[in-house]
Amino acid sequence: MYLEHFGLDEPPFRITPHTDFFFDGANRGATLDALVYAITHDEGIVKVSGEVGSGKTMLCRVLMERLPDNVIIIYLANPSLSREDILYAIADELRLNVPENARAAVVLRALQDHLIKSFSEGRQVVVLIDEAHAMPVETLEEIRLLSNLEANRNKLLQLVLFGQPELNDVLARPDMRQLKERITHNFGLEPLVRDDISSYLDFRMRAAGYRGPSIFSPVAVKMIAQTSLGLTRRINILADKALLAAFSSGSHQIGPREVQAAIRDCEFSAATYAGVDPRPKPMNKPGIVAGVVLALILGVVVVVWQMTQSSVPVQATGPAVPSPAPSPPSTAVPASPAPASVPAVPQPDLAPTEKPSGTGPLTQERLKAGQSWLKEMPDNRWFLQLLAKDVEQHAQIEAFLTKAASGGADMGKLHVYHSDLSGKPRYGVIYGDYPSQDAALAAARKLPPVLQSARPYPRQVIRLR
Repeated sequence: MYLEHFGLDEPPFRITPHTDFFFDGANRGATLDALVYAITHDEGIVKVSGEVGSGKTMLCRVLMERLPDNVIIIYLANPSLSREDILYAIADELRLNVPENARAAVVLRALQDHLIKSFSEGRQVVVLIDEAHAMPVETLEEIRLLSNLEANRNKLLQLVLFGQPELNDVLARPDMRQLKERITHNFGLEPLVRDDISSYLDFRMRAAGYRGPSIFSPVAVKMIAQTSLGLTRRINILADKALLAAFSSGSHQIGPREVQAAIRDCEFSAATYAGVDPRPKPMNKPGIVAGVVLALILGVVVVVWQMTQSSVPVQATGPAVPSPAPSPPSTAVPASPAPASVPAVPQPDLAPTEKPSGTGPLTQERLKAGQSWLKEMPDNRWFLQLLAKDVEQHAQIEAFLTKAASGGADMGKLHVYHSDLSGKPRYGVIYGDYPSQDAALAAARKLPPVLQSARPYPRQVIRLR
């Protein structure tokens, strides 16, 4: 309804998982990378826990896309499976030829034979279990037994449990200690803090095609943060309703009035986080009084110091501290004035204003080439994403490029880009230029081993802008 009003290609805040809208800020991207590593390196059972609406299903869907082609994925979304049913479900997903009324021992034997064969052919099987907190205890015990399937020194079956915090309570029981000991990695999806929420809102808007300055005011972000408790599903619901309220009033900005209208239309459960806000609490009254007194004392000290320093010229001793507000000032004049009803469109930030100290020559060279390439590429072209690192990790980017050069990669097709759409400045290494996703996937299978080791996956050029 409001898409044309804000210049959007699609709804930015749908609550159904859409992997193009995966926000890798707030440690989500690092968690995804760690999951891929744990699964592909035989690390036993992995557990991911998070509150209702924290983004577990989205993380699971993106994980399914990022795993290499040799990994066979089984996704189990039904938490009410019995001990025998989970064996039948896995066998069915693997298309095993077992009798309809076969005993569990027969199914398990067929499953083990199939896994041994898959392992000998270089294929790996991973089972992703959603809503694991709701599984019967007997079924969780069967999962432990499945983790025993091994061939020599390698696990035949990788298991990943996704569940709410109640899963941790179940695993803390004395009779669950054997399963808990098998879990080698525990990942928790924490709620987003206010700065992350601001970046998240801008990222989702731009992923949906928006090209103007940030439309969510700092006060609006603060209200959304307080009401949502940092849960992405709640943020999506509130932001969607706020956009609708702005559209109804003919506004292109989201302020307190629009967010308040969204809040009135929501009925979130008080049981989330057991009815407790997980973020830092305000001080009690004595603490507040002490804080006010301390602030007054500090204020007097600062005033006196400023008076004594008023005649001394001040020189900068370091780089300027960036403003926390992601949007440009409202008084800025765009190069080409947009109509009054359409927000001004800023140019994308293709490269950092300052390169981190020590950035390698290959990184600088391919970053410059990436700038030119991105300016010329149409939004609907595709490329292969190879690597993404925070700008402070530029040494890893340089090491990867050096390895690629010595490994026979076509350096003319390798580009480096800079982006802060995820909420944190990052460098990315990409490869090639393709007319479609299928063409990019086909090209990925023909890359030299040095590039295939990075587990490339296709993306569209518009996702960099």
